[in-house]
Amino acid sequence: MKRILQLVVTRWLARTPIGMVVLGLGWLFARKRRADQRQQAQTQVRRAPGRRSDDRYDRRRPVAGGRR
Repeated sequence: MKRILQLVVTRWLARTPIGMVVLGLGWLFARKRRADQRQQAQTQVRRAPGRRSDDRYDRRRPVAGGRR
């Protein structure tokens, strides 16, 4: 549904020169935001393999059938 709405709004804005400017600015801002997120994801410190989280409920899921 979101993609369809984006398509309709994009086509509507693309009909006028001012709409094209708005689309271009939105594209530039989105591109910069994605680049910042990619850079931040690369600099995040990951946990060493084989180390457990301090959170006791980190990977607990509900047990099927009431078993424990």
